[in-house]
Amino acid sequence: MQLIASPLSPFVRKVRVLLLETGLADQVTVVNLATTPLETDPNAASANPLGKIPALVREGGATLYDSRVITRYLDDLAGGGLYPQARLWEVLTLEATAEGIMEAALAMTYEARFRPEEMQYAPWVEAQWAKAARALDAVKARWMSHLAGPLDMSHIAMGCALGYLDFRHEARGWRAGRPALETWYAGFSARESMALTAPEAA
Repeated sequence: MQLIASPLSPFVRKVRVLLLETGLADQVTVVNLATTPLETDPNAASANPLGKIPALVREGGATLYDSRVITRYLDDLAGGGLYPQARLWEVLTLEATAEGIMEAALAMTYEARFRPEEMQYAPWVEAQWAKAARALDAVKARWMSHLAGPLDMSHIAMGCALGYLDFRHEARGWRAGRPALETWYAGFSARESMALTAPEAA
């Protein structure tokens, strides 16, 4: 299998962390591309008509795309138990919350990197941050006990979301007023799978 990827994408990082946690890393070749919303790499477009990454190219099967589809497939393949049936809806909801944080943060990044300065719209950027901040407050208020439980996919997704905030939006200071989440992330980010997949500035 091939994972069409970028080392800076938090959505790709989710998949890479899962591969390490489930022991599947040696079964998937990571193919890193330089693709943007304005210039889609042909290989990304070939794997996913939307041009988005990640995409998982399988031998003898349809290529899978959308990180949540890929992680469900790989977890099932490995028997990893990262989507436990007993708390499946909680796992999926918290994973979706983390993905929403990533999407808002990525939209902020794109606004700064791909729009000319005179076309950037500060109120829109602040609205994206407001989404992320509300999600973080919801995690603080309702999800800390879940994060304290056994490892599941929502933990990986949230760890990657917080890591992306540090990587691209550190000045926003997401830790302020959220000490329990800060403590959880400090421990989770020390996992080998997280350390091995940490993005480097480009």
